[in-house]
Amino acid sequence: MTLNRRDGNPVVKAFIYFVCIVLAILSLFPFVVMVVNSTRSTFEIQQHAVSLIPSSHLMDNFKVFEGKPFNPWRGFLNSLIVAVGATALTVYFSTLTAYALVAYTWKGRDAFFTFILCVMMIPAQVTAIGFYQFMYRIHMTNNLLALILPAIYAPGSVFFMRQFMLASLPLELLDSARIDGSKEFNTFNRIALPIMKPAMATQGIFCFVSTWNNLFIPSILLTKDELKTMPIMVSLLKGDIYKTEYGAIYLGLTLTVLPLFIVYFTLSKYIIAGVALGGVKG
Repeated sequence: MTLNRRDGNPVVKAFIYFVCIVLAILSLFPFVVMVVNSTRSTFEIQQHAVSLIPSSHLMDNFKVFEGKPFNPWRGFLNSLIVAVGATALTVYFSTLTAYALVAYTWKGRDAFFTFILCVMMIPAQVTAIGFYQFMYRIHMTNNLLALILPAIYAPGSVFFMRQFMLASLPLELLDSARIDGSKEFNTFNRIALPIMKPAMATQGIFCFVSTWNNLFIPSILLTKDELKTMPIMVSLLKGDIYKTEYGAIYLGLTLTVLPLFIVYFTLSKYIIAGVALGGVKG
């Protein structure tokens, strides 16, 4: 008997679709509530925390921002500058480091990779005090570059890129390029980087999200209002113990999450293409 794999049980298919729809609704529901609450007043949120009906207090929530000693649009721009700059440096230099670990054979390569793995085990909070003291001594506090330039150091991204490169980058292709007279950086930029697009997109999403949502390091390095990022501003919206503007907080969270959706949907096609390519190779 020959079985056609395309002919599935319609009951099973319907059940799978039903489960997927339910999971999609559960995933999107918190974001929908967040966006709706950004249009509601604090009193309405306190009366009914969960609602799917938008209200008319969006501009009132914006006015709460105006009453604070910071500019939300300036904070949005600061977060965008830091996240984009840090993501670009992390992705490029992590790929470059992984390329040096895969494409070349040199003494101490395995020891260097082991050192990278050891550094991955150190929590960021352990080095925070020393990092702040270093930035203070070189006069880099209250400077967005203090949040961008250290992104070159990303051992987790290097590990991820190396593992992906070991399976996807044919060394024979690099040798052929060298025989044709291609310089090393030209070989990396024009041959290795296009092959690494799926891994770079994945790490780009992770790095952008973590940098955009980072609150701890920016809060200890940035004290000037014009340099504060969106997570810092949202944390300052809580106010005192007698008054909390929940509508403004939800609005700040909505503005904070919006770029993350844009980045994900922009880069997700590269991730899907990479998964499909891996399946074909397998």
